[in-house]
Amino acid sequence: MENFKIKKCDFNMGLPVVNQHTAGIDIGSMLMTVSYTGKDGFTYLFECNGFTVDLKALVKTLSDEGVTDVAMEATGVYWMSLYELLEDAAIKVTLINPAHFKNVAAHKTDVNDSLWINQLHACGLLRNSHIATEYFRELRHYIHERGVIQRQKSDILNRIHRQLTLMNIKFQHLISDIEGVGGMKLLRAIASGVSDPVKLLSLLELKRFKASPEELLKSLQGIFKEQFVILLKMKLKEYDFHKDQMLEYDKLIEGVLKKIVVDIPVFQAAKDKKKDKPKYYRKNEYSFDANSYLIQIFGIDLTAVSAFDEKMLLDIVGVVGSDLSKWANAEKFVDYLLLSPRSRKTGGKIVGHEKRKVNNPATQAFRLAARSLWNSQTPLGFMYRRLSASKGKMTATKAVARKLARLFYTLVTKKVAYDDTLLAKRQEEQEKREIVKMKKMAEKLGFDVKKKAA
Repeated sequence: MENFKIKKCDFNMGLPVVNQHTAGIDIGSMLMTVSYTGKDGFTYLFECNGFTVDLKALVKTLSDEGVTDVAMEATGVYWMSLYELLEDAAIKVTLINPAHFKNVAAHKTDVNDSLWINQLHACGLLRNSHIATEYFRELRHYIHERGVIQRQKSDILNRIHRQLTLMNIKFQHLISDIEGVGGMKLLRAIASGVSDPVKLLSLLELKRFKASPEELLKSLQGIFKEQFVILLKMKLKEYDFHKDQMLEYDKLIEGVLKKIVVDIPVFQAAKDKKKDKPKYYRKNEYSFDANSYLIQIFGIDLTAVSAFDEKMLLDIVGVVGSDLSKWANAEKFVDYLLLSPRSRKTGGKIVGHEKRKVNNPATQAFRLAARSLWNSQTPLGFMYRRLSASKGKMTATKAVARKLARLFYTLVTKKVAYDDTLLAKRQEEQEKREIVKMKKMAEKLGFDVKKKAA
């Protein structure tokens, strides 16, 4: 046994013990407080520093004492290192949300927390958080960091806008996106020292712009001071650096996807992938064909759903993984994403609903997918606009996100292709009900409604 100051505690579990040989760990940045049940049935306590050598000694101590199941708080990112070591030692880890349990009615200390966690876990009263397998955790890290670089790149573009404003150059207001081909040509030409508006205008394909050549020419006249040009050049270098970083992360993400699908058979869906489906390229997309990997992971082409794209699906798979059997049904999956309403009842009546903070990237991905339907001419798009008009955008976003989550779970677990005919049928029924309602209202007011001839 390592040189930890371990002391025996006179601590009675009280409730029936469900899990034998457990431990509870209170996580800190530099201090871990551990409570575990020894082979003799007594509870022991010790403290451990947060250095790697100490964490390895902690894991060895628990292994030597026969601990097979550990519960610990999900405190910041401090739990991740210990989680990796415990997982490598084949010790089952139950990661718990600190909001799901409360400390005993006593002064809150690290010792009390570790004892309380151990007691609750031994009695089977703690709910384990979902943690994906190692490859998917690695994928999630790369996707997260790529998103950070993407946001930094967007910030640099905003500063480029500001620099152009200082130079009184207005072409950024006449073109849809300065990050496009035409916009970047102009920016690089200005940064290289070109200040003649006519030369700058000659770099553009004028037929691709709504603005007239005269307006574009006037917008390219500005104050080309040396300091402004130098600053613009430096910001373009920053932009190029972040673009290169995103490409590097794309390579890392593709490398992890290759490791994930290496043992997955190529499903027929991958062979029958639709080639007639139009491909719309957008900014910040992945530089590789991510959908081919997603088809192998899930067994179906989820991008057939109008709200699902490769970026959104990768965000989700990095969190939930490919095996959804952890959730017994779609309702459980939706509840995990905190997209289901949780009502507060008292006296047999619903008095309101809980407002819950959500930091789950998968939940955010479903919400963004729902918002993307505002202009979609699909049954899901009509559903979003109808709910948005009647209930408001916030309610519509959550309701459609819940619908998408249920749809995602059903398609993945049943391996069935997406078919929107049922949604289209419901949409037609909704339109018929609205027509009947309008006719009744018109008759009540003394009007006669007739359908307009085609």
